[in-house]
Amino acid sequence: MKIIPVIDLKDGVVVHARQGKRDQYQPINTRLCSTSDIDSVIEAFLNLHDFSTFYIADLNAITHQGNHEQLIDEVLARFPELTFWVDSGYQSGSQQRGRPGNYMPVLGSESFHEETIGEIEAFDNNFILSLDYSSSSALGAKSLFSTPDLWPDHIIIMTLARVGSHSGPDLDKLAGFCRQHPDKNFIAAGGIRNKQDLADLSEIGVKQALVASALHSGHLSADDIKNLQAKKYPDESGYF
Repeated sequence: MKIIPVIDLKDGVVVHARQGKRDQYQPINTRLCSTSDIDSVIEAFLNLHDFSTFYIADLNAITHQGNHEQLIDEVLARFPELTFWVDSGYQSGSQQRGRPGNYMPVLGSESFHEETIGEIEAFDNNFILSLDYSSSSALGAKSLFSTPDLWPDHIIIMTLARVGSHSGPDLDKLAGFCRQHPDKNFIAAGGIRNKQDLADLSEIGVKQALVASALHSGHLSADDIKNLQAKKYPDESGYF
């Protein structure tokens, strides 16, 4: 099981995401890291474990209220040994030219409409797809959920209503995807509380998980992470 720490950026700082209620997100102040500065948060994660991949959600870009493109590029330059999966809302293939080698775009379904799906082909499978749900409802372009031909090899199943909720991952939904599409690598996101949740995900075939709250709270210890990551998982670029 590979754990990928999550960093949610809003108005220049790292915030604590809770159930997709983005207007209520507050700056991070936890037992893991008492400052919301992104470099400090990354260093705090690295002090806990030698993570190789991080996920960044640019909430301003996703909600069309500016973006953190410059800040993210500075972070990528400061941590060249790390790979960053970045969801910055709607992105076109042309926007990826000249991006650093440790940048991997995340295309979230909530940021795409039926008329913009064609842009996905320009990425030539060099991206991570995020299929976004509020709870049970699919967000964004509906055909993205029903057309596997549009999918890359690596797909996040993001249940926003469970993010920061301590309610556990949506095992039924994830198990369904794993059964129906055994050739794809599905990545869990939302609600992961502890090592048991990650063990349960592993049992249904999920090999990667996006995690934030459990790391900040200490419910996932350094020993837990070391033991979980000892099992086979895709490398930092998303490939086995």
